[in-house]
Amino acid sequence: MRIEISKEWCLRMAQLEGDAEVGAGPLADDPAFSGQVSQGESDSAPLVFGRFVRLMRRNRGLTVEKLAEDADLDIAELLSIEEDVHYKPELRTVYQLAGFFNVQKTKLLQVAGLTIARDTQLTDEAVRFAARSEPTVALTPDERRVLEAFVRVLAK
Repeated sequence: MRIEISKEWCLRMAQLEGDAEVGAGPLADDPAFSGQVSQGESDSAPLVFGRFVRLMRRNRGLTVEKLAEDADLDIAELLSIEEDVHYKPELRTVYQLAGFFNVQKTKLLQVAGLTIARDTQLTDEAVRFAARSEPTVALTPDERRVLEAFVRVLAK
């Protein structure tokens, strides 16, 4: 008699046990990844995640290049995270950023839209954060000059 146990069965049994660890595979050492990958990401997830990364980076006085170096990440991916509101980050990137910023991996995975959000309070706070994190500082004289020049070109 041969017994075969599938990955799906193992994940289902682990979920029944709560946040029990599954003892094999690349995600075995971290129960933060429950195996439930978000199928339809929240429209606000990439925006919230990008703003979070940008503000945390700026709060620490880091350039994108320095954050990439310190967190062992790709510069192009960090730029995509901060600038592209449709960009879905790599799992490794979210793990690296969670460690670097000293936040819970499970929550940052939810904020990034990579796992199914279990915490509605976290989802509500994430949307509130995104709404309040838009910079409201006045343009610098250089920014105003560049913007006006660009507007002139667009108006022609």
